[in-house]
Amino acid sequence: MNVSPKICRRQWKLDPDPSLVICRAHIPYGRPLRIENILRRILALSEADSKALLDQVMAAFSNRHRHLRRTFGQHFDLVEAYLPQGVKLNNTLRLLIGSYFTMEYSAALFNPSIVLHPDQRGVKKDSLRFIMSLRAVGEGHISSIVFRSGIIAGNGEIHFDADTHYVETPLRHVESSFDKHLFELKLSEMNVLNEITAQLLEHLPEQFTFNLLQMQIDQLFRQPQFDVERQNETISAINWLANSNYSLIFSGGHAVSERVIFPIADEHKGGIEDARFVRFTEDSGKTIYYATYTAYSGAQILPQLIETTDFEHFKIITLNGFAVQNKGMALFPRMIGGKYVMLSRQDGENNHIMYSDHLHFWQSSNVIQQPVESWEFVQIGNCGSPIETAEGWLVLTHGVGPMREYSIGAILLDLDDPSRVIAKLKAPLLCAHEHEREGYVPNVVYSCGSLLHLNELFIPYAMSDISSGLASVNVQELINCMEAVS
Repeated sequence: MNVSPKICRRQWKLDPDPSLVICRAHIPYGRPLRIENILRRILALSEADSKALLDQVMAAFSNRHRHLRRTFGQHFDLVEAYLPQGVKLNNTLRLLIGSYFTMEYSAALFNPSIVLHPDQRGVKKDSLRFIMSLRAVGEGHISSIVFRSGIIAGNGEIHFDADTHYVETPLRHVESSFDKHLFELKLSEMNVLNEITAQLLEHLPEQFTFNLLQMQIDQLFRQPQFDVERQNETISAINWLANSNYSLIFSGGHAVSERVIFPIADEHKGGIEDARFVRFTEDSGKTIYYATYTAYSGAQILPQLIETTDFEHFKIITLNGFAVQNKGMALFPRMIGGKYVMLSRQDGENNHIMYSDHLHFWQSSNVIQQPVESWEFVQIGNCGSPIETAEGWLVLTHGVGPMREYSIGAILLDLDDPSRVIAKLKAPLLCAHEHEREGYVPNVVYSCGSLLHLNELFIPYAMSDISSGLASVNVQELINCMEAVS
């Protein structure tokens, strides 16, 4: 038996491009007085000065963004409620105001996952089209999700679609209403139920809108009834939860690589971490794409789920239950024994598995793997959703060893009872080599999902949290190199 399968690093490498920027909202959420002050200064400009200033902004930035006026209009809508009552604005002022609440953003690209593209029309026999998602991190260490697409040919060659050098953010639609009981349950899981949340919830109906919640919050800001610091912390958590359930719609006709899912409020200022996409097949045969990720406020984490069928329309949902209180969750690509199944790392150290009757609710988990090898003594976790093979569920793992070096390993789970590890690699499958260990977080290789095609496993992986590469390995050779676990 070979102890180490032959892994092939492909020539492709994705480095960050500082010229590739998006427009994101730049709004001091939770500080209505500051928003009002900015608006007051803009409204004091003369009509001629307003027009000249907008012309100047458009001349400087319109060649960098395809729909800049539309973006300014969307960002104006986010602050329109803070205008003085009775003020009437022309289109120039609306766009100028929107520009003041807009900023550019550029990012490094890492922690990729890869799935089968939902549209395989026109692809040659024995080839497939794929979508790769990546974690993009820029100013303030804020994380977002970006995409790339391409084709894996029947001979194993990989061809990425050309980038257009434009990127766009989607239209966002906040959930039309919230259920007060479920909202309160989630606040309890977040450990923020107190007299402040009780005061706010008391004045809300059983089904309430986002706008109604914001009106109650603004009233509390204007007339504080509690310790200001504690009140602000509580309101920040409430806003965080409310802003975390919404839909995103990208305009059609644009390349996948132009789409960016960016955190939409300061409550998500830590961003969207490590989305693990999986193509999920329901018992009926219908397919839907899910991705688990972690929303991070800078102090708290909130486990989230993305749903999409076409990578143009996305629904963002908060996961619930005591078993979704940590990072690194990866959903199995189908139900097993009538239940949804997910891997996770509840304690930050071991690999866990959990089962649920409902996709959005997870209450308990069990440890299936603990650190044993020297390269994983610090912690272990998954590197994306399990891949079904005839021999079992193939799971790529990550292990952390001396000097916080991250390596990628592999285990095999029983097909019918995935809580049972039946085989594992003793040595790492992939470690950072000399040209991959320098970056924002040195000595790290990491993946959030792989793709199996014609018995070859394609593994996109991050290089030290700055760039991404791609490797492949024969899946049968990989399994043959594993050692049975009794």
